Amino acid sequence: MSEPDVNEIMVRGIVVGVFAENCWVIGSRRTGEGIVIDPGDQADEVLALAKDMGLTIKLIANSHAHIDHILAVGDVQRATNAKFMLHPEDLEIARGAAQAAKQMMGRDVEPPPEPDRLLAEGDVVEVEGLKLQVIHTPGHTQGSVAFYADGLLFSGDTLFRGSIGRTDLPGGNYQQEMNSIVDRLLVLPDDTVVLPGHMQETRIAAERQTNPFVLEELSRRKTE
Repeated sequence: MSEPDVNEIMVRGIVVGVFAENCWVIGSRRTGEGIVIDPGDQADEVLALAKDMGLTIKLIANSHAHIDHILAVGDVQRATNAKFMLHPEDLEIARGAAQAAKQMMGRDVEPPPEPDRLLAEGDVVEVEGLKLQVIHTPGHTQGSVAFYADGLLFSGDTLFRGSIGRTDLPGGNYQQEMNSIVDRLLVLPDDTVVLPGHMQETRIAAERQTNPFVLEELSRRKTE
């Protein structure tokens, strides 16, 4: 496959579901091949967005397996025959998604499919004209990952604008999440655009300079 050109990459987001989750669609303008990141709900609208972008969805890549990020995976996969990718540490969460949706939302849903590929640190998620690097970012969940390509970081629920993902759910660990943010995400170029799982986009430099959780962690490290 040819190397991607930053000028040919297009990305758009759509807010889906009752938890207002950001689902991202990214693809190559040249080849028309695309990836859906975190289809959490409203599969028809996600597919309509991809169609409007002129993309054929080849892959579904999930940052983690909480219900607000995974409930539309099955419908998107059935419509596109795309391969589904997830970190193995989140398999248990994914397999319990249908029950969690019933308990939390009073909603009967089909369980998400088993992943076609299990992701690991350093893997590359690739379609023709586009490569995403996998960065393992445990803390929000043990299998949380971010995806990075050409100055864009899809941070899932690890890093938000001025905040971080919650760590009080099963598998969450606050210090682990801070380590992931500081040691794995803040080392990216300052002008990297952060496209998170919720809320507005931001940049790495802004989070290093103003995010209160980051500032507290950096201050703590200086005193050690």
